[in-house]
Amino acid sequence: MKKRILASLLMSFLLASLALFTTEFSQNIGVSGAAAPEDAPALWNTGDTRNKIVVISDIHLGIDDNYTETLQNRPLLVDFLRRLQSTNDVRELVIAGDFLDEWFLPVYYPSYTDEDRFYQDVIVNNRDVIDELNNVIDSGIKLVYVPGNHDMTLNAGILLEAIPDIIQARDSKGLGTYYTGDRNEIAIEHGHRYDVFSAPDTVTNRELCGNDDTIFPAGYFYARYAATWVLEGRPAVKKDLPVVTDIPDKTDSDQYGAFLYYSILKDISARMTPKESPEEKIFDIHIAGFDDAYSYLDFYPAQQSDGTISAPVLFKNIQRTWDERQTLNNVKVPNSFIEAVSGTIDWEYFFRQAKVQYLENPDESVDVVIFGHTHVPVYKDLGNGKYYLNDGTWIDHNTDFPDATRTFAVITTGNKDQVALYKFEEDGSVTDISASVSEQ
Repeated sequence: MKKRILASLLMSFLLASLALFTTEFSQNIGVSGAAAPEDAPALWNTGDTRNKIVVISDIHLGIDDNYTETLQNRPLLVDFLRRLQSTNDVRELVIAGDFLDEWFLPVYYPSYTDEDRFYQDVIVNNRDVIDELNNVIDSGIKLVYVPGNHDMTLNAGILLEAIPDIIQARDSKGLGTYYTGDRNEIAIEHGHRYDVFSAPDTVTNRELCGNDDTIFPAGYFYARYAATWVLEGRPAVKKDLPVVTDIPDKTDSDQYGAFLYYSILKDISARMTPKESPEEKIFDIHIAGFDDAYSYLDFYPAQQSDGTISAPVLFKNIQRTWDERQTLNNVKVPNSFIEAVSGTIDWEYFFRQAKVQYLENPDESVDVVIFGHTHVPVYKDLGNGKYYLNDGTWIDHNTDFPDATRTFAVITTGNKDQVALYKFEEDGSVTDISASVSEQ
């Protein structure tokens, strides 16, 4: 697995818990439902039983067509959903996070205070997709949503207004895991639960903001910064940022962790250089527990007067809050900050988390784990009927994996599951890409 900086940091980085409820759908082809579109052929030659679970994620639908990563692919997504309705052996469609996007916004996007209204406007801007998802449900396919980091503040009620019969899998603020399959042997989540930059963070800025609602992690701010750079045409602007010269010893886990966090942001900041000055208060945030304006330097780590490494204002000593964040975020098997922050430059980290949290966890009975989040499609056959998949993304330009967008996973559930990754082609056909991404 090649090491790369997270695409979510570079390009697109029920606040109340909702109990997962289930709706029974017939597994037989004879289930009643709306007729499939006559002009939309099935995605494949269908079987006689509804035994397939289709998983898509990282769609990143935006509030404005000027601020969206899925514009060229949006009509193709609609086509895919129409063909899905004609694919009579599909039991469920699972959207595994980053469905509606609150993060891919330039810093000059007007500040707002009503997040519900924001998401309602995203829905209006993508009404063709929303309408087709309602048609998917009418066709007899169960539709499930799992939160991602880019839509972690999406209120369950707002989504239900748009898609009344959607099932929402949530287990804490901004997170959820969906278990499905004949034997409940499939676990699906976005994957940001294990990402220092993207996991909900109601801890690190608690004292600064005076509340426990500061759910946005550091990745939100870097995503806004990155979106600004992209939308400005990727300018090369010299930045005068603090430089940490004293490298802590690895035995000092606290400061070495802080140094690793600094090092990653240093590398990102060297490539991502929007026109805005580091001293300018460009982040005017009045949502998600924040109510102030911040500069890039406010959360860029530096060597402090006492010799420690920390950002001066936002996400101060972030390495010290990781344990509590994992507890609040329902991480089954916690890890160290050093392992987690190092994992942001290694896609294998998410595979390791899939194994530790599910596939090798004696408290779980899971055979198949599916993550999204990284935008990089992955197929791993562990043997003995165990699999890890990343279903990739639907954004127009997949920076970290240019040859694969519009990708999705299909699991045929049964006594022994069959799994595959596919790409939806522009002509409506599907290509099995499992073999081509099995060693990525």
